[in-house]
Amino acid sequence: MNPLNVIPTIDPNPLPAPYWVFKVLLVVTFFLHIVAMNFLLGGGVLALVARWGSRKPDLGNRMFLDLARKLPVLVPATVTLGIAPLLFLQVLYGQFFYTSSIVMAWPWFLVLVMLTIAYYGFYYASFRSGRQIGRAGAVMVLSVLLILLIGFLFSNNLTLSQSPSRWAGKYFADTAGWNLNLTEPTLIPRFLHFFLAAVAVGGLFLVFLAQARWTADNAYARQLLRFGGKAFMYATMAQVVVGIILLASLPRALRMLFMGDNTAASILFVIGVLGAIGAIFLMSDALRKENVRMAALYVPAVLAVVIACMSIMRDILRDAYLKPFFHPAQFAIHTQWSVLPLFLLLFLGGVILWFVMLKRYGLLTGKRAAT
Repeated sequence: MNPLNVIPTIDPNPLPAPYWVFKVLLVVTFFLHIVAMNFLLGGGVLALVARWGSRKPDLGNRMFLDLARKLPVLVPATVTLGIAPLLFLQVLYGQFFYTSSIVMAWPWFLVLVMLTIAYYGFYYASFRSGRQIGRAGAVMVLSVLLILLIGFLFSNNLTLSQSPSRWAGKYFADTAGWNLNLTEPTLIPRFLHFFLAAVAVGGLFLVFLAQARWTADNAYARQLLRFGGKAFMYATMAQVVVGIILLASLPRALRMLFMGDNTAASILFVIGVLGAIGAIFLMSDALRKENVRMAALYVPAVLAVVIACMSIMRDILRDAYLKPFFHPAQFAIHTQWSVLPLFLLLFLGGVILWFVMLKRYGLLTGKRAAT
């Protein structure tokens, strides 16, 4: 079946701002969402590793308790910061995203159910971890697995939204909506890339906690720094390998975008790879010198550049997938100048407020020893 026959027509309602404004907001809000999500998932994974993988059970239990008490806050942060990019995605690519969501209707609907259960699980682990650490650990496993499954379903939906040629076959294979995009060659590498990124950023979460305790409890803070720093380095190393596999799994024409055919994409790719390698060496040097300032300031700064590059590359790749079907010139635009400046001002204020909350929570400063 011709993909053009199954793609819904573009929304006739005009965009309330220029197309490029929505593109920038999509990338920026996705960047913020992915950072919060990585803190959540990576922190949960590392809490479990500390609980059952540490050679020092008392230290591992303490790290688990420390992280368990903070993860519930990251769930609403992840969801709230995820709403904006999802809305901007629907504004620009709704005809693709809505259709793929219908094709995999039931798994997509269950995302809300799984998220609710995971949220309650994180809270249970937070409240019970001091008295029933064994049961809290088991519940934490369930919550982390559910967040992982949600990420896997998102990868299915987003890759399927970029492949209109598969919609009809999948829909008629199971009209009830129990469909996934498991035949997509990039699905597993893409998901693993997302997972390893979360573990790496989760390692930085521990580094921030180490900085917050550096004065009040130096011995424990040094343990947090070593554990989080090593998790960051090993996960980033693995991510570089998986990234190469992901690149190789792309169709040749799309792969070559990052190998010289598209100047901007190629430059971003080089910056991303060199930045990831540079962050590994910076973290290694910070651990060798036990320099928590370097680990909690310079490494995240480099990583922020890497994540920004990857976010833009992701957007370039999506447009390349949809190039035969998606034409931005088709959008009607009627800029609402009376509303747009207020929206941008409130958006900027919200981002600033989010960072203030992180600072008050003890993640961006060493002045407050979190408990």
